[in-house]
Amino acid sequence: MPRLRPMPAITPIEYGGLQAAFDHFNAGLFNRTLQDVMIVYQRRAHSFGHFAPDRFAVRAEHHRTRHELSLNPDGFYGQTDQQICQTLVHEMAHLWQHMHGKPSKGGYHNREWAAKMKSIGLYPSNTGKPGGKETGSQMMDYIIAGGPFDKSFAELAAKKWKLNLQSAVRPGSTRGGANSKTKFTCPLCRCNAWGKPDLGIACIACGAQMKAAQVSASYDRQAA
Repeated sequence: MPRLRPMPAITPIEYGGLQAAFDHFNAGLFNRTLQDVMIVYQRRAHSFGHFAPDRFAVRAEHHRTRHELSLNPDGFYGQTDQQICQTLVHEMAHLWQHMHGKPSKGGYHNREWAAKMKSIGLYPSNTGKPGGKETGSQMMDYIIAGGPFDKSFAELAAKKWKLNLQSAVRPGSTRGGANSKTKFTCPLCRCNAWGKPDLGIACIACGAQMKAAQVSASYDRQAA
């Protein structure tokens, strides 16, 4: 039996890439004002990314804590590296507000957070498109062409940066991950529903076809 060629350990490669991206955007978009966090992959339903303060305690010094920034690999399927970094920076904006601003309770995306997002080149929108609401409990965003984030990612990509993993396609699923779901919104009453990306769904009250949100949008729900 032929011997398998040894492969390099993927954990330091993948998480090293996440750390490199965090450091790059911290320097380029936040003037190095963000403290280091624990970055993890976590399959959190209905969320591409999530920021949660003080989720880790230092074992040797229990009074010291570290914040958590998680990305959902189920949401990587069909996304570009830039779109995944879009989610990363969205959560970094929550970290910035936690450290330097006044976040609202319950993970609400308020005006201060929205202003910071626009200043770094990501425009908040509950639809993921121009014209949507800029504040709310669950918020998406779109990239401002030629803005700070767009330029900063181009600099990162020029260094041949990339991520290597995403959730695997499982039996019976045509998309990455069993938890991959898409937000559908009624264009009339703005009510939302969640389902498989290829689901055909209509709002009974309005009799209108519900529209799927763009896969490239990022949003989160911040835990209390």
